[in-house]
Amino acid sequence: MLPPLLLVTEMSNCDSYLSFRLQKFQDDVQMLGAKIKHYESGIKFLKGETNRLDDLILDMQVSLGKYHSDSEQKLENLDLPHDHSEEETIKNILRHANSAAGILCQLKTHHQVQASNIPWMKDVLGVVATLGKLLDDNLSRLLAAYLGVDTMLALVCKTETCVKALETYNDEGSIIKSSGLHGLGMSVGRSLDDQFLVICLENMSPYAGHFIADDPQRRLDLLKPKLPNGETPSGFLGFAVNMIYIDPTNLHFVTNNGRGLRETLFYHLFSSLQVYKTREDMLRAHPLISNGAISLDGGMIKNRVVFSLGNRKVMDVKFPIVSGKSHLPDNYAEIEKILKAAKWEKDRLLEDVRREEALLNQSKLNYEVKKQEYLKFLAESSSYAAQVGQNGRGLTPR
Repeated sequence: MLPPLLLVTEMSNCDSYLSFRLQKFQDDVQMLGAKIKHYESGIKFLKGETNRLDDLILDMQVSLGKYHSDSEQKLENLDLPHDHSEEETIKNILRHANSAAGILCQLKTHHQVQASNIPWMKDVLGVVATLGKLLDDNLSRLLAAYLGVDTMLALVCKTETCVKALETYNDEGSIIKSSGLHGLGMSVGRSLDDQFLVICLENMSPYAGHFIADDPQRRLDLLKPKLPNGETPSGFLGFAVNMIYIDPTNLHFVTNNGRGLRETLFYHLFSSLQVYKTREDMLRAHPLISNGAISLDGGMIKNRVVFSLGNRKVMDVKFPIVSGKSHLPDNYAEIEKILKAAKWEKDRLLEDVRREEALLNQSKLNYEVKKQEYLKFLAESSSYAAQVGQNGRGLTPR
């Protein structure tokens, strides 16, 4: 057994060593914890920037009409004669000969002078199917199927006065066939017998949010669906209301309070209807869909609880397809350049995220290893302290 003085000296040296080792473990654990926080903060920032670029890319793709990979080829094929598609749409509407839409198109196409002499006709904007256009024929048919034929053939009026003028009644509440649209139909050999829809813009609650900055089409700045991690769901292409191309004359001041067709008529019809590439994408994003969704392969969700299954019905009345490239933004080349740069920047950020995540995972592993070593050291130190305590009690004078 060591002499008491040597034993005390050894105990003192061991205490200093243990204290040094303890401080070293604490410093290492603290340093690794700080690294983990640093990497987590960096990843959060990088993902935030990636999500921002995602939104920018989606908005630019919608503005350029690029809903799928072969959009560039479709742009090259837009060399149809001007207004060819509008004529085709009107021809299909005229097949509904005794409908309100058919009579209106008949008047505007073949009896313009007669129609222009009727005061309330100036407030009839037209038929829903003729007031918007699309770049893609498939998307046009999908949106027409979503709205249904009755809505596609609905008349759109600016004012309630115009709506009241379309149909008048006698004292018994019966329709006066010689006045309003009924009378006009009879004057051109058309009988209006069926019910028809009329949409009044004056009575509509318009979109109250912001518009996408510097967008000549005044697309709506709607909040995009986001997963819990902040990312846009796979396959999300945009909102139907923003995919409609509207003639410049109808973008501003359609209503008396200066509202255009997008924030009134088409927002009323589509609200925040989401568009996805595939049914699979759409169904995966179902928890994020509040006002319906469609997919380019024919899938359709009317709302959170109503699904449309089976083969879709082929619609004879659909939105016109934009002819030529006049609908594209004047700064198309510049937007295309920015789009490519944004995609490159997003890829670079994703690579940075992957690198930071690898470093984070390694730091977490190192932290766990060091933590286990620290706990083992504490256990051994406690055992050693208990043993020294037993020896120390033997030095106490009796």
